[in-house]
Amino acid sequence: MAREVQFDDKNVILKLSGATALFSLRFHLKIPFNTIKSVYVDSFDAPQWMLRMPGTSISALNIFEGSFKYANEWYFLSYENKVPLLIIELDGHEKYNYVIFEIDNPTNVAFEIRKHLRELESL
Repeated sequence: MAREVQFDDKNVILKLSGATALFSLRFHLKIPFNTIKSVYVDSFDAPQWMLRMPGTSISALNIFEGSFKYANEWYFLSYENKVPLLIIELDGHEKYNYVIFEIDNPTNVAFEIRKHLRELESL
């Protein structure tokens, strides 16, 4: 898959490759652990009136890649299928309020992120 989640001491790193990186105009996105408000797996339907800033959207094919703004909130979207998506709600991130992306085994990835968050809280 063109998306991979990695971790360092302070961040969740979403790495993008191939056409996904090209269409989203990004090769990676760092999400500091201290900005993560919640992590869950759910479906997401992008509102029809989201503004691309910058990004690629082909709503008829359900393809969304890049930065979008809707109702005064910033979203980073990266998906092309109607499948359960990993949704990370942020508070205090430099730009985004939500990071929503498609990845293999989203439940396992959500668990790993929560596990890292718990480990950091216990320090």
